[in-house]
Amino acid sequence: MPLLLESDHGTRAVAAEAMVTLTIDSHVVTVPEGTSVMRAAMAAGIKVPRLCATDTLDSFGSCRLCLIEIDGRAGTPASCTTPVAPGMKVHTVSGNLRKLRLGVMELYISDHPLDCLTCSANGNCELQDAAGEVGLRAVRYGTKGANHLTAAVDASNPYFQFDPSKCIVCSRCVRACEEVQGTFALTIQGRGFDSKVVAGMDEPFLTSECVSCGACVQACPTATLMEKSVIEMGQPEHSVVTTCAYCGVGCNFKVEMRGDQVVRMVPWKDGSANHGHSCVKGRFAWGYANHPDRILRPMMREKITDPWREVSWDQAIARVASEFRRIQAAHGRDSIGVITSSRCTDEEAYLVQKLARTAFGNNNTDTCARVCHSPTGYGLKTTFGTSAGTQDFDSVEASDVILVIGANPTDGHPVFASRMKRRLRQGAKLIVIDPRRIDLVRTPHVEAAFHLKLRPGTNVALLTALAHVIVTDGLVAEAFVTARCDAEAFADWVEFVADPRQGPEATEAVTQVPANLVRDAARLFATGGNGAIYYGLGVTEHSQGSTAVMAIANLAMATGNIGRPGVGVNPLRGQNNVQGSCDMGSFPHELPGYRHVGDAAARAIYQAEWGVPIDPEPGLRIPNMLDAAVEGSFLGLYIQGEDIAQSDPDTKHVTAGLSAMECVVVHDLFLNETANYAHVFLPGATFLEKDGTFINAERRINRVRKVMAPRAGMADWEVTQAISNAMGYRMDYAHPSEIMAEIARTTPSFAGVSYEKLDAGSVQWPCNDAAPDGTPIMHQDGFVRGKGHFVITEYIATDEKVGPRFPLLLTTGRILSQYNVGAQTRRTANSVWHAEDLLEIHPHDAEQRGVRDGDWVLLQSRAGGTTLRARVTERVAAGVVYTTFHHPLTQANVVTTDYSDWATNCPEFKVTAVQISPSNGPSEWQVAYSAHAAESRRIDPVPAGD
Repeated sequence: MPLLLESDHGTRAVAAEAMVTLTIDSHVVTVPEGTSVMRAAMAAGIKVPRLCATDTLDSFGSCRLCLIEIDGRAGTPASCTTPVAPGMKVHTVSGNLRKLRLGVMELYISDHPLDCLTCSANGNCELQDAAGEVGLRAVRYGTKGANHLTAAVDASNPYFQFDPSKCIVCSRCVRACEEVQGTFALTIQGRGFDSKVVAGMDEPFLTSECVSCGACVQACPTATLMEKSVIEMGQPEHSVVTTCAYCGVGCNFKVEMRGDQVVRMVPWKDGSANHGHSCVKGRFAWGYANHPDRILRPMMREKITDPWREVSWDQAIARVASEFRRIQAAHGRDSIGVITSSRCTDEEAYLVQKLARTAFGNNNTDTCARVCHSPTGYGLKTTFGTSAGTQDFDSVEASDVILVIGANPTDGHPVFASRMKRRLRQGAKLIVIDPRRIDLVRTPHVEAAFHLKLRPGTNVALLTALAHVIVTDGLVAEAFVTARCDAEAFADWVEFVADPRQGPEATEAVTQVPANLVRDAARLFATGGNGAIYYGLGVTEHSQGSTAVMAIANLAMATGNIGRPGVGVNPLRGQNNVQGSCDMGSFPHELPGYRHVGDAAARAIYQAEWGVPIDPEPGLRIPNMLDAAVEGSFLGLYIQGEDIAQSDPDTKHVTAGLSAMECVVVHDLFLNETANYAHVFLPGATFLEKDGTFINAERRINRVRKVMAPRAGMADWEVTQAISNAMGYRMDYAHPSEIMAEIARTTPSFAGVSYEKLDAGSVQWPCNDAAPDGTPIMHQDGFVRGKGHFVITEYIATDEKVGPRFPLLLTTGRILSQYNVGAQTRRTANSVWHAEDLLEIHPHDAEQRGVRDGDWVLLQSRAGGTTLRARVTERVAAGVVYTTFHHPLTQANVVTTDYSDWATNCPEFKVTAVQISPSNGPSEWQVAYSAHAAESRRIDPVPAGD
């Protein structure tokens, strides 16, 4: 496929009903009112020379190349800032315009290095193109006077360099940082000839506020800001559009390549989720695909204390099948199971759960959503009738009040956060509910109207208190509730929340949020216009996670904020395909499409399609599998693309369960922490090496396209198929499109999905005869379940209590530069920003314990302890500490307990009672664990001739 070149119309598109007709160079053109002359000219096939203009940014009018003449008007206005008018006659070419443009271009070139043949932008330089467009043949001005040609290069950022000698001060990078990213890390310093682009306070990019999203690099029309990979490898020669494999935003990228080598990832302007924007992970952190740690040959060992031995694919698959058959023969059909991956494609997740239900003959299938968003599935299905968010990401542009609870979008979902920040800068109001002061509370040109800094574990009490104010103040959207919701359930709920015991004054002692703030925030949300709720793992990863999700749904229904743009309940999914893995039937109680295994009609569909009976009883969840392993009844596990030894709670219990199993099969890119307890390792394929689909947090089904052959020889779906065939259940797919065709045949919400449709553009499920183009916004005319169901949300305090031994509460989260357990991002240059997990602690708590910033501290709970360095900060309240879980040496989940959500077993990661004390460095346990991990990763050399 050739290099995909995206058109640039120079200025943003305008949405207007009124149309304007004008003439440009004798061409009659009709465009929406408010369109710039530059964009109108492009619509007529006429490109006006330009340098400071691009259609991803607001018009600026500084480069003075895009000058035009208009009949009846004096002067030569800039076409980028001049709106069209009815009957306007525009000339883009004349002798006067040619002279003016040549003069401007001469000035640019007189202070620009003339090294085009050796420049990294050669062949892809807008300055070079513009010089040709205006007919530049000579420059009258020499270079002996003052110039910027010797300005020093800033190569501090690991992914791109800044060469100010090539800067034309067009401000596109500054504007991209402001308008697209919203970080405001760049500025123009000085005036006139002294004007220059600087990062932060005229400091290196690496140490400035720059978040390395790449927006400035993409906006730069010269080689001033350039990817180091392009400098090293040269300009790409072909590209393929695919979908990012990091967070749940689901950004589309052009993978630009030379041969079979990736040169760079460029965000795709037509991406419906990201609209041409990106973050540091998706844009730059793809190098793990070629990291030397990748395992490219299958491996086996008899005992987990033995070194690994490389084998052929046939040997590895045969070992897996024979061991699983042996275990089932000795211990019964339910003695083995699978864990699907939220990093793999829909098609791969579908095959893994199908493997369990056909070849294994049981429902022992679970997924990482068990430890993150399983309460979302339960809570939203109970209240609305479907287990997913209600809106598309574009919806935020119509929001008037945005409530963010238990989420940190700027770190966890940065591309969507940029769009949210843009809407907030336009005037929308923000309410943040979080025990920690996340960046959104106060960031450049954005400040939350309310930050309700609640005590960890009290979400339900606070959400119910908000509902209390809405009900008792008479702010319920009565017409909506009457028409759309179950009357009896609503009446019961009103009686419950109106009780003074649920009010802000009564709950203040629990939540530690002042009652007046709760009342004012509730009134703002109920009366401020379109109200949207966005939430994350700070809601779900609690003992009352499902209850909190239902409390959020109650709020949305009570205020009528469902079923139109700008409103809704929006779970921010953590991994690239956690939504898809759930949609594909990865839970032990649900078939694809969230149909219970006890539903005879649903089972009949799959029994007919698969030709085997489906067990009507739910299988084991991940915690149940581990419990059963310790008890001796569950002894075989196939884990595709998950690292439960690092990501799941109570690490000691997880590793005890894995150690008790007789055959653990890990299918992954690297020898992760779980692989320390594996008997067979099957090398996986990266997202660059496979075809398929991902489903993001807005239910958007995006194509994943293979850009290179699987380095290990097999795509992940092929490995699962081979295991199934070796176990005696035949699968004969030739391509993932055939798997999607089966999904569409058997799953009503996917009935209209095909690769042919997706290749024309992404769609959001449900996509079927009733919604052939997909469903951007759910529940517009009615809820999927019929009437919306209000649920009584009684606050029940967690069993995890602070006390004299453990007086602090630990909560956990993510950071921008790292992803999940860090298996991918730790193997990229992203580690320059986050080389280790740190413990945030309030200055008061630190002073009481004699802890200074940077000190090693022991973090101890009832479950266990670990050591890490302290960061003393007021981001957290006194009595609360916070850390991330990206680095295996920290083993943060050694500290977390086995308490979990009452409905789904989602672990209570966000509330752990702990104590902090000074330490001298990594604990003996961490040192011993590292030594054990290194030993368990030992690979025997392959004998000569093998």
